[in-house]
Amino acid sequence: QCARSRLCTGAMQVSRQRATKTQELLAHGGTVNCVHIGRKTGSVMVTGGEDKKVNVWTIGRPSALMSLTGHTSAVECVSFDSAERTVIAGSSGGTLKLWDLEAGRVARTLTGHRSNCIGVQWHPYGEFFASGSSDTNLKIWDIRRKTCIQTYKGHTRGVRQIIFSPDGRWVFSGGDDGVVRLWDLTMGRLVHEFSQHGSAITALAIHPTEFL
Repeated sequence: QCARSRLCTGAMQVSRQRATKTQELLAHGGTVNCVHIGRKTGSVMVTGGEDKKVNVWTIGRPSALMSLTGHTSAVECVSFDSAERTVIAGSSGGTLKLWDLEAGRVARTLTGHRSNCIGVQWHPYGEFFASGSSDTNLKIWDIRRKTCIQTYKGHTRGVRQIIFSPDGRWVFSGGDDGVVRLWDLTMGRLVHEFSQHGSAITALAIHPTEFL
């Protein structure tokens, strides 16, 4: 087990179906709220914590590559872009910051959520991302225009889980209200609602070609 301020990494022994801890890091000065591993290389990860910091790591090394400060409230969600050059981080104050990792500084600060930003996800094509909040809204942001271009309403509780379809046409949102909603990004409207769960949606995954 790990303390809340520590981050443990491990490996699964498939033959025995047992996970073993391979490393433990003192990642933050308070609770670690979120972790994301870069998909391009699989060798870097980013963490956000109650200490208001965004830390970037090379997996397997004990010290952070960089520690990014600038948030004024706890960091609740983080995500790498597809090139692992930019991190989007959402805070408990509702503010989103885009971090330029090559420059080691904030590239954009975006506001619009009225409460905690608790979920972020990059669009497959990189110029857009989605954010979810305790204010029950799902927002789509355009990086080039530096603004929110669409707000989807319908959840009755916070939007914590977000995933785009591989072709970038749809986005799914999972709420603390137990509902998954499918939105058409081109038409800007709700396509379908999945309400089979009786409690908060804690994870979403999508098949590469077919199913949620």
